[in-house]
Amino acid sequence: MGVRESLELKRRAVEAALVGLLADDGTRLAAAMRYAVLGAGKRFRPLLLLSSGEALGGRPELLLPYACAVELVHNYSLVHDDLPCMDDDDFRRGRPSCHKEFGETTALLAGDALLSLAFQAMAEAPCGEADLPLKEKALQELGRAAGVAGLIGGQWLDLTLTADKADEKALFRMMAGKTGSLIRAAARCGAILAGRLGRELEALTEYGERLGLAFQLRDDLEDSGRGGSPSGVDAVSVLGAERAAALLEENVGLGLAALERAGVASEELRFLAASLRPGGAR
Repeated sequence: MGVRESLELKRRAVEAALVGLLADDGTRLAAAMRYAVLGAGKRFRPLLLLSSGEALGGRPELLLPYACAVELVHNYSLVHDDLPCMDDDDFRRGRPSCHKEFGETTALLAGDALLSLAFQAMAEAPCGEADLPLKEKALQELGRAAGVAGLIGGQWLDLTLTADKADEKALFRMMAGKTGSLIRAAARCGAILAGRLGRELEALTEYGERLGLAFQLRDDLEDSGRGGSPSGVDAVSVLGAERAAALLEENVGLGLAALERAGVASEELRFLAASLRPGGAR
């Protein structure tokens, strides 16, 4: 089986599990939650978690709930990010954003519910007695990544950072929080749930950090052709397109090098990193 086929099987497994978690009870709130998550996005973060865990011997039945959880956290953040009090975006993934389709109140509650569901999915993930410490450590990992030290802190910087104060250091701190935190956590959680807490975890940590930066650099380069960031502060505005492109390639290379140094052999992880290069499939 080729790498594209194996990743597609994982994507389908995530999709099916998300459908199971997002039950349709006939309410408008449930419809908004399903609208925000199902059939949208390429599942980069859950694929990263599943691939890192599988590469290190993790069990799919323990990895899958955490893969779904990281995707639920990601999509909750998008729902809230699009709200008028944040970025005020009317469209997401080529269709009306959640608040445009369901109203601001329902969208706000749908985002809250997706975040709660993520932690419920992790708490209910099946495991044996011996795996409980790993499960707890992975839950803590995603909790930190979703909080002030990660996603929320990065979003706050994104909202408050002004062009006159946006230097390279501030830019990378913002990127590492709002985008990199969940990508880093996905890579780390795979290793943690596989019980590999030594050099493999260190390698997946660097790999995840590098991919998080590369992911945002690629997004900013693509967005620059469509008018740039709504806040006016992004990699292209601060670094220039040429340096942003060079840093994208550098971070992909450093992420791959981290895997190689630790002997983590995974065609899927290599493919996911390479997909962030300009023109790469994602």
